[in-house]
Amino acid sequence: MAVSLGNEPEIDKQRRRILKNMAAYSLPHFGDLPTENLEEYYNVDIDFNGNEIQMDLNFENKSIDRLTMDKVKHFIENIDRFDKLNKTYILNDYNDEDADTVKFYLEHHLEEIGKDELSKLINFDATTTKPEQQLLTKLILVRVGLYPENADNFAIFDYSIGREITDYLVVIITNEKGELVNMTMES
Repeated sequence: MAVSLGNEPEIDKQRRRILKNMAAYSLPHFGDLPTENLEEYYNVDIDFNGNEIQMDLNFENKSIDRLTMDKVKHFIENIDRFDKLNKTYILNDYNDEDADTVKFYLEHHLEEIGKDELSKLINFDATTTKPEQQLLTKLILVRVGLYPENADNFAIFDYSIGREITDYLVVIITNEKGELVNMTMES
């Protein structure tokens, strides 16, 4: 003989809520995401240091483990630190005689974009700082793409002097620890 507790519907609601919470993972800016039946792509626009940037998550599989989501959460919570690290990579590339990504990006824009357009960003009449160096300081983060299932190419950071000025980007690819994997210019 079955014993009735008299509140089975309430117990079922609580059980569903518990199961739902177990199957969801809360990420900064994204909110609760399922760990099962994932979409391939999620994106949000966030305020980052006074600028709006796009942040996206890219999944290869329909499910993901909590340990990997912990890494994603940690990465998102430390975007500011990774941005500062990336600025070091950008500066190192600029100052390296054998590297050409950042110099080429800056030279390309100084040659291809009119002075009128660039004068909104830099002072061509400045005697203490060259236009190229001024433009270097205008590179800002515009997008962070996270690829949690790829430990070596975990994050892609896009930097620009302004989306309204150019489609070209300095792209930095890092591993899950924020260590530089590759830097390139793309459009």
